[in-house]
Amino acid sequence: MTTLARILAIIMKEAVQMRRDRMTFGMMLVLPVMQLILFGYAINTDPHSLPTAIQMEEDTPITRSIISGLEVSGYYAIVERTQSDMESDSMLARGDVSFVVTIPKGFTKRLLRGETPQLLIEADASDPSASSNAISRAQVIVQRALAHELYKLNGDPQTAPPLFELVIHPKYNPAAVTQYNIVPGLLGVILTMTMVMMTSLAMTRETEQGTMENLLAMPARPIEVMLGKISPYVIVGAVQTLVVLAAAIWVFKVPFLGSFWVLSLGVVIFVIANLAVGFSFSTFARSQMQAMQMTFFFFLPSLLLSGFMFPFRGMPNWAQMIGEILPLTHFLRIVRGTMLKGADLHQLQPDINAMLLFTLFMGAVAMVRYRQTLD
Repeated sequence: MTTLARILAIIMKEAVQMRRDRMTFGMMLVLPVMQLILFGYAINTDPHSLPTAIQMEEDTPITRSIISGLEVSGYYAIVERTQSDMESDSMLARGDVSFVVTIPKGFTKRLLRGETPQLLIEADASDPSASSNAISRAQVIVQRALAHELYKLNGDPQTAPPLFELVIHPKYNPAAVTQYNIVPGLLGVILTMTMVMMTSLAMTRETEQGTMENLLAMPARPIEVMLGKISPYVIVGAVQTLVVLAAAIWVFKVPFLGSFWVLSLGVVIFVIANLAVGFSFSTFARSQMQAMQMTFFFFLPSLLLSGFMFPFRGMPNWAQMIGEILPLTHFLRIVRGTMLKGADLHQLQPDINAMLLFTLFMGAVAMVRYRQTLD
């Protein structure tokens, strides 16, 4: 038998093996396509159409021109009109809007008198990369919106000083410290990777080592098996959480303005959600290698579409819809909202509810898919 014939025989053997391992072959085809779509279409480092609330205390042609100019710029999408400072602050804390533009009463009269009135823009700066471009262009945007009025009042607006003062108030991270945004988010990323991977490997290891028969022979229902398998990892997740939080507070000096117990509630739900995902993966995977592949398949979109690496509001609507399904998206809002904004349980309730629904769904999938026999 010649060398070429032996090589061809091995090639045919590998081809047959690839055909039998359809999951691995499918991952090889799907992952490159998924990466192309996510990096080509979903990722945007210059976010536009950022949700903005307007607190307009007077309605005049000049104030309407300002609002129109903000919307036409493409950076600001007016989604709400607030009536008070308390309502505006609450929307920023919940993350419903990225900016609140306040036009005070008497702005138009003072502008026409040449008294340099102030225009306030409050920004959610907990993610500096999401708000920096819109903030840096705000002065020019308002200047252009009032170009006609400024020309009548002060001649050429390109050479004359502005007749208004734009006050920018970046909240929650006014110094734009990157660690304040990244380090709390790392807690969610670490928990996602380790919890899903360890749980999926734990069950597939039972099959590969031949101990699944003993597990199935036990008088335990599927829900009891799942709870027994994931409970030790809840403790592991708690230890990881304490280590990351300690490093965030004592090493990176990240402020902690909210309640530790609210954050703890979010961590527990998030850990259980990821453990349920890992247990579900183990019911599909036939080997530890397949479990690892499925973990990566879940981890990649979670990393890219959650708002950890790239601004969530900068993604297209279809990518944001996918991101809203992922538990990491909601956990990032909880951990950043608790630590940087001092958000309370009521303000974080929508994200907690979303993670609970995800947990119940994945738990149901795991129970339906759990194999009672080795057949």
